[in-house]
Amino acid sequence: MATSKPSTPLRYPGGKSQFLPFIESLMDVNGLNGGQYFEPYAGGAGVALALLYKGLASEIHINDLDAAIYDFWIVATYHTEEFLRLVTDTEVNMDTWNQQRTILKNPEDFSQIERGFATFFLNRTNRSGILKGGVIGGKEQLGIWKLDERFNKKNLIERILKLELHKEKIHIYNEDANSIIQRCEQFLPQNSLIYLDPPYYVKGQGLYRNFYAHDDHVAIKEALTKCNYKWVVSYDDNPEIKNIYSGYRQELYSLVYSAQNKTIGSEVMIYSDNLIVPSSVAKVA
Repeated sequence: MATSKPSTPLRYPGGKSQFLPFIESLMDVNGLNGGQYFEPYAGGAGVALALLYKGLASEIHINDLDAAIYDFWIVATYHTEEFLRLVTDTEVNMDTWNQQRTILKNPEDFSQIERGFATFFLNRTNRSGILKGGVIGGKEQLGIWKLDERFNKKNLIERILKLELHKEKIHIYNEDANSIIQRCEQFLPQNSLIYLDPPYYVKGQGLYRNFYAHDDHVAIKEALTKCNYKWVVSYDDNPEIKNIYSGYRQELYSLVYSAQNKTIGSEVMIYSDNLIVPSSVAKVA
């Protein structure tokens, strides 16, 4: 699949921007263009923002249980001036990296603006954007790439200003995915698409601060079974996931993974019964 220019200020392990053309097709063939779009596992929210900026979604709803990710989205979207002052004035060096890591480890001692910026700083300076990962170039900065390699201030400021421009159409939540799926009728009109990208079944513990056990994945499937909206789920290709969703249509797709080394892998896409699925995507043979 072709990739688009990033819309999000965040880098995210397992980010699904490569699925954007397919999600656009889903919105189109299901008559959802101009409707609303919901991601219970927002992370970098690259697909959500692209749909909003293109006018394919009139409003987006992004949720993340990780308080650090939630703080970033709230601060960057609704406290943009203060956030951008930090982006502009903060030096990108190892002293700052250590300070921001301290903030993330002790969130109760700092303001939401400080916490949101710490999330952003570590996301842009850590390998593959993993908040609990190591810094680009290593602590001694002896690697080929240094920690500022992914911290182009001009480019990032442009992305954040675009967030502010669309803030009235962006709704941000900090809830358990299972709970918010069960109550989504309270805020989501019927003419909407839900896209779920849960933590990887196998490698989630190494990538995310919040990861799932087997029963958590089962609980999400059960919540979706009771959901009347059109939805699609993407997962790492795993026999346990295929078994959990055995009653639903499933297809494999190729994907370039970017965490650490770029590799070609496959993911399984799972569809609600009421969703029309276009065939114009690159499937795994």
